Amino acid sequence: MKENPLDLFSAETGQSAERMPSRPLADRMRPRSLSEFIGQTHLLGEGKILRRAIETDQLVSMIFWGPPGIGKTTLARIIAQETKSDFYDISAVTSGVAEVRKIIEQAKSNREKRSSRSILFIDEIHRFNKAQQDALLHSVEDGTILLIGATTENPSFEVISALLSRCRVYKMEPLSEQELGVILDRALEQDEYLKSSHIVMAADARKVLLTLAAGDARNVLTAVELAAQLAKPDIEGTRSIDRALIEEAIQRRTLLYDKKGDYHYDTISAFIKSVRGSDPDAAIYWLARMLESGEDPKFIARRLIVLASEDIGNADPHALMVATSAFTAVTYIGMPEARIVLAQATTYLASAPKSNSSYLAIDEAITEIRDEIPGQIPLHLRNAPTNLMKDFGYAAGYKYPHDHGGFTEQEYFPAEAKKRVYYRPTENGIEKRIKERLIQLWPKRKR
Repeated sequence: MKENPLDLFSAETGQSAERMPSRPLADRMRPRSLSEFIGQTHLLGEGKILRRAIETDQLVSMIFWGPPGIGKTTLARIIAQETKSDFYDISAVTSGVAEVRKIIEQAKSNREKRSSRSILFIDEIHRFNKAQQDALLHSVEDGTILLIGATTENPSFEVISALLSRCRVYKMEPLSEQELGVILDRALEQDEYLKSSHIVMAADARKVLLTLAAGDARNVLTAVELAAQLAKPDIEGTRSIDRALIEEAIQRRTLLYDKKGDYHYDTISAFIKSVRGSDPDAAIYWLARMLESGEDPKFIARRLIVLASEDIGNADPHALMVATSAFTAVTYIGMPEARIVLAQATTYLASAPKSNSSYLAIDEAITEIRDEIPGQIPLHLRNAPTNLMKDFGYAAGYKYPHDHGGFTEQEYFPAEAKKRVYYRPTENGIEKRIKERLIQLWPKRKR
């Protein structure tokens, strides 16, 4: 759909407290220029890379990657207006190759007849499949269109490499509470509907709004508009917004989370690293974040089982039992009670002594086995269930350790294999005792 850059930010008139505007506040308050844009100072601050590119009109196709409500669409429109480009705006959810090709043909005509540049903005570009993304390649390559894509998903996984190589990726961040406060104040001061509603917002209501918005300007503006509608005017016509009204309007913080996307993997990574780092407080924080976001508790429990062996191991063998018991309990009872089980397992594992010696041992052994020809299994280590096998020497010379007080030295490696040390116990927890015993049993092996 083509839009005239001069009409992108047409103001709505005739707003009043009695008659709600037809457009949402978030749309009415869209910035019209770079000077009005709030946030992303790492890209748009004075002298920063994207600001310089816009001001000097030295643009390349680009992808804005970041969470919702931070201005990706608005910035694309501002770029079109600042550079006097024709602007086409589509959503990958509702548009297909046919519409893209139609826009490309129009862009060719614009360039040939008016020497005009065309910007194609594709919202949620990660929803285009490979064939749909392929349709953009040639036109981006030859400059027929300047592509601006917006995505909440990691472009490394969701955008094909051929298209990614033709674009500059800009990582955009959630807005800070201070930045959200500037946007809120601007709306209260400039929007005709809110001004005519005579809004008075309590300090604690403002604080909870900016906190619960979770870096999303759209959340702030939507909530304050709804609160203004819910607030009843007093005798003087003033509409007071208190904390209770804001909480009713916003309901609860919408945590940014996708069970199959970046936030899913980033959050579980932060959780596991907190447990591995022996910080039970941080681990509980990330656990709460995941549970509040709707993460599958069994997924969390499975990851704790892996961690119990990978990062704790024999420093505290009980860790694996705790983790597997937690998974069983979570499977039996489900949420919300499963949160208690997960909290117990998390705090135990985070507080336990740590060792990755078993994990390193198996990986080192597997690597060497893959790189070498496997040696023959020594005859004395083989079973001999038949007389024929005994005649061939199977099991001959094997020393049964229990006949020697529980241990007797003999060869357990293949004859062709070097006598390597894979397991190197740490000095942590129970593993310290294990190390001392192994040194006593195998004094020639350097651990």
